[in-house]
Amino acid sequence: MAESSELNLKTRLFLKTYRYRKVDPIPWVPLSKSLSECRVGLVSSAGFVPRGMQPFDETVRGGDSSWRRIPKDTDPGDLTDCHRSEAFDHTGMLADPNLSFPLTRLKELQAAGVIGSIVDEHVSIMGSITVTGPFTSKTGPAVAEHFKEQGADLVLLVPV
Repeated sequence: MAESSELNLKTRLFLKTYRYRKVDPIPWVPLSKSLSECRVGLVSSAGFVPRGMQPFDETVRGGDSSWRRIPKDTDPGDLTDCHRSEAFDHTGMLADPNLSFPLTRLKELQAAGVIGSIVDEHVSIMGSITVTGPFTSKTGPAVAEHFKEQGADLVLLVPV
């Protein structure tokens, strides 16, 4: 993670003046079964898309609040970085996409019996969304319904 002094002036000013949103109470549902019986989904805000899929739109003011389905058989090495933020170094997640989209790690946990199974389609969203209304009112509920339809018991959120 960068120190604020390492960021350009535009980014430092933005971070200083941005009105962060607080969710209270935080929605929470305890697991009703053991982890080894759970069907698990993955959401990452890395802005990854499989090669050939429409990238996130960097021109949308406030951030592209759309989402992309990532099939479970996708090789994380075939994901393309579409994240618009310059506030962090993309080098690590480009060298090993599992840092921000740990699909291979989920498959290893399934093989080891730590989790029961993984859903057929995971989700990629864009981080650095500064206009959160469309994301909160449309994207979030649509993604939740997507995982509900796949029988997910829990979803791992990997914020970038």
